[in-house]
Amino acid sequence: MAPLQVHVKHAGKTLDVNLDTSLPPAVFKDAVYQVTGVPPERMKVMIKGGVLKVAPKVGQTFMVIGAAGELPKPPEKPIVFLEDMDESEIAEALSLPVGLKNLGNTCYMNATVQAMRAIPELQTALSTSPYLDVLPRALRDLYSNMSRTTEGYIPTTFLTVLRQVVPQFGEVDRSGKNGIVGPAGYAQQDAEECWTQLANSLKEVPGIDITGNTVSGGRRFVDQFMMAEMRRELKCDEAPEEPSTVTIEKVLKIECNISATTNYMHTGIKDAMNSQLEKSSPSLGRQAVYSQTSRLSRLPSYLTVHMVRFAWRRDIGKKAKIMRKVKFASEFDALEIVTDELKSKLTPVSGRLKSIEKERAERRKVRKRTKVAQEASSSSRPAEENIDVEMAPASEVPGDLEEESVYRARELAELEGLVDADLKNDYGCSVTGLYDLVAIVTHKGADADAGHYIGFVKKSVFHANPVDDEDWYKFDDDKVSVFPREKLGTIDGGGEDASAYVLLYRSKPLA
Repeated sequence: MAPLQVHVKHAGKTLDVNLDTSLPPAVFKDAVYQVTGVPPERMKVMIKGGVLKVAPKVGQTFMVIGAAGELPKPPEKPIVFLEDMDESEIAEALSLPVGLKNLGNTCYMNATVQAMRAIPELQTALSTSPYLDVLPRALRDLYSNMSRTTEGYIPTTFLTVLRQVVPQFGEVDRSGKNGIVGPAGYAQQDAEECWTQLANSLKEVPGIDITGNTVSGGRRFVDQFMMAEMRRELKCDEAPEEPSTVTIEKVLKIECNISATTNYMHTGIKDAMNSQLEKSSPSLGRQAVYSQTSRLSRLPSYLTVHMVRFAWRRDIGKKAKIMRKVKFASEFDALEIVTDELKSKLTPVSGRLKSIEKERAERRKVRKRTKVAQEASSSSRPAEENIDVEMAPASEVPGDLEEESVYRARELAELEGLVDADLKNDYGCSVTGLYDLVAIVTHKGADADAGHYIGFVKKSVFHANPVDDEDWYKFDDDKVSVFPREKLGTIDGGGEDASAYVLLYRSKPLA
């Protein structure tokens, strides 16, 4: 039904307003507010003779009672419509990020590049560095171009540079098993190997400080944000009196071994960190069995987990995929896999942050229940009565809550006081040992040298989301869609469908 033009009288003036009877009364009150300046909560709308018992008519006059406040201000920036924007402005206005065109078995690269976008500090480091090597520079330009378009981007330049720097990615596939026949068809590659090669190429990118500026002559970006340190202790099982050997190794990822009994990611990680091997024993003068215990002595802000799904099978003479279902965590507590020294530094802030997160969850529930109750109360009133009767004030919540920002500021001050001094001085490390999953690369198919890779990135990476919005974006090459968080369990593995292969965890922020 078309809106009716009616009149409202307020403070001796008669003003024209449109009334759409198909919309809630609150919309009409807002329209009255726009011309009178009377806030809806202080407004009473009446008609001559009392209550409106029939449908309003064109030209009908309503009386508005209430003190006017300040009229709404015009927007600071003029409103620009989509049809008046160029491509870069539209890309900024729309929330859906862009995908990457598949240039022939390049899904491994596309999924990896999208997953690495979940590290915003990387894009900052790339954009502020005065000098970059050829591959990091190509990655910087790729991310910049992706942010300026709304169409699936064609990464030809980046792919060319990648194949020049890492020749294995230029391998030609003449078998035709990937659906491409002839000398022009490139072979499918491993996304985990692509991740490792890209990370290695970034090792010379300068680090950044807390303000995002390049730190010249200091630590490199990868060492700051992506590199963990592993302490490995080797003991001889057959000669307990033989002194153990300890080594410290820098690692870009931790591995999750998948055996016939592995059901959960954290057990696969522990299995990989506690292993046995044979080596020559200097005290026994022969080969002996050793136990190796590995623990992390440094946790980076971004922790990469490699699900070891491909293994060499001697019986068939090639790599095969392990398709066992292994549940991964959307939140990961790394305190079980760190050294005792690091654990003692992380425990105070980690324990308190867990308690605070429970308190935050309770506040969200209270606010949500209150909002639902208010909406139900408002919608239960007849439309006619809502026009004539002043709206009731919002019901108060038992133990009224302060603004969320007040709680967050208080929590941040408390948590910062618990952070160990050594960790506070190590910018780029995790100060809590607690992580949120922010990106995933999956592999689909049964063949290790074929199949299809897809990237998944949490929505909050690209734009500020409400705290209860935990959905994801799915990047199937240039096809981008929203992936509900409830479906994360469908990529645990267990068949030829998409299985989690590389997972990127981000250290939980204090605020």
